[in-house]
Amino acid sequence: MTAAIEVRDLHFRYAEGTRALGGVSFAIAEGECVGLIGPNGAGKSTLLLHLNGLLPESWDGPGAVLVGGEPVDARSLFEVRRRVGLLFQDANDQLFCPTVLEDVAFGPRQLGLSEPEVRERVTAALAQAGISGFEGRAPHHLSAGEKRRVCLAGVLACGPSILVLDEPTSSLDPRGRRELKELLRRIPITKLIATHDLDLVVELCSRVVVLDGGVVVAEGPTVEVLSDEALMLRHSLERPHALRHLHPH
Repeated sequence: MTAAIEVRDLHFRYAEGTRALGGVSFAIAEGECVGLIGPNGAGKSTLLLHLNGLLPESWDGPGAVLVGGEPVDARSLFEVRRRVGLLFQDANDQLFCPTVLEDVAFGPRQLGLSEPEVRERVTAALAQAGISGFEGRAPHHLSAGEKRRVCLAGVLACGPSILVLDEPTSSLDPRGRRELKELLRRIPITKLIATHDLDLVVELCSRVVVLDGGVVVAEGPTVEVLSDEALMLRHSLERPHALRHLHPH
């Protein structure tokens, strides 16, 4: 069975010489929800940018990332970006139009859809993100949680089959966090969630990949990996509260 995403021995250095990824390999099955965790500077955001072709800057070598069995390379970029929706950590990096309608319509318009189709996609995506009726609102006047939902609607409007999220609950208050978690639970597509919010991982992800120093140091069923206190401490992580009552010792 073809994996939704497969990463094969992925290496990456930034132009100034910093090694960000040192041979990362893992696969995500169709429909799976996987957590990507690790300390700051582990390479999580760099890895996510490879999954829809935003890195590397130049496409000269063989693609070490496969989406639906197809290598991500110069020829497949357009299709890959349609299939893999990326939600950035900072909502303000993703919002740049005067109204919510324009922002959410931006992606579908890039796909060359007709205006009636664009409208239909926007309406459906806003409903899915729980913000129907926001079309005329100005994104910069919205709360952090609402901005995050507009970004999510913009990604969903493109009809992706895979959702890649970078710290989706950062800067959200408890209510915003809870609501976003419920939204993500209801979106029935393949998801990879990079986050420090380990309780979110316990609640949403069946499997987890631990990244540190640009390499995968552990992967497996969420509860099993996150209950390994020694492993967690070695990689500057803490066992989440949600598991403490399961394994008090």
